[in-house]
Amino acid sequence: MKSIIAALLVSTGSLVPTLVGAQTAWVSNERSSTVSVVDIAAGKVVAEWPVGKRPRGITLTRDSKALLVAASADNAVEMRDPATGALIATLPSGADPEQFFPSWDGKLLFAANEDNAAVTAIDLEARKVAWQVAVGDEPEGVAQSPDGKWLLVTSEEDNTVAWIDTASRAVVEEMETDARPRHIEFTGDGAKVWIAAEMAGTMHVVDVASRTVERTITFSPPDVPAYKVMPCGIRFTPDGRTAVVALGRADSVAVVDVATLEVKGYVKVGERPWHLAITKDGARAIVANGASDSISVVDLATLSVTATIAGGGGPWGVALGQ
Repeated sequence: MKSIIAALLVSTGSLVPTLVGAQTAWVSNERSSTVSVVDIAAGKVVAEWPVGKRPRGITLTRDSKALLVAASADNAVEMRDPATGALIATLPSGADPEQFFPSWDGKLLFAANEDNAAVTAIDLEARKVAWQVAVGDEPEGVAQSPDGKWLLVTSEEDNTVAWIDTASRAVVEEMETDARPRHIEFTGDGAKVWIAAEMAGTMHVVDVASRTVERTITFSPPDVPAYKVMPCGIRFTPDGRTAVVALGRADSVAVVDVATLEVKGYVKVGERPWHLAITKDGARAIVANGASDSISVVDLATLSVTATIAGGGGPWGVALGQ
């Protein structure tokens, strides 16, 4: 029945588009190879689209005209209509794209290629590979600094982050990190970058100008053994004052004060949250829970879950409409 409803939503092309004006979330489901379309206000999935195999990274293009989905097992990035789910194009991406990041000027998509230790820059207009740079083994997290100068890529196997000068396309430093860095997130002003080290259970806060670790944050959610604390996805509220961090097997997210770098609190969500997104008003976090096949809506003022939405198989990434 679920698939029939989803097919009807897609085929009519008139029901889902009305949601794009409201707040819509698209959640990649790596086990079911689908994308769930979530009406956040209604607190429900309104469509589930079949996509390529093992979708992980998911985001909108800078102009919001296309939804990009990393079909990791297909070695491709799919460009889809965010209103209907229709496939617009399949982009070459390098082997096993995991996370990706659209350049700030909207021209390129930077994809981390886990299987061939590289980051690939995809020209979104020409729909072809523009260039590729070798990095450490098992790259996953990738982000460009707000000024466009740096492209950072994590290496889970080598416990490093590559600092790539985008002008020369050269790796100028391999920064050592705690065990298994998974995700990178720059602050809005570009002065700091946060690096989640999954197996160490820590978060590095790095000064971009000096490329040095200024602080390492640890997490201690209530009644959770330390080995289950596995930081992954990071997002900042639009005002830059708060960070929300998915803690993996701790089945929680941490809410951190960016100015003091102190943990304000923890919120219990579903099982093994991977990634999240924050609504444009900064009021809620939308969390993908990979092991419980659910999506949590977290109120950031009260630090509580206000809705738990049934998702597809293995929710992984979250993109939000504006």
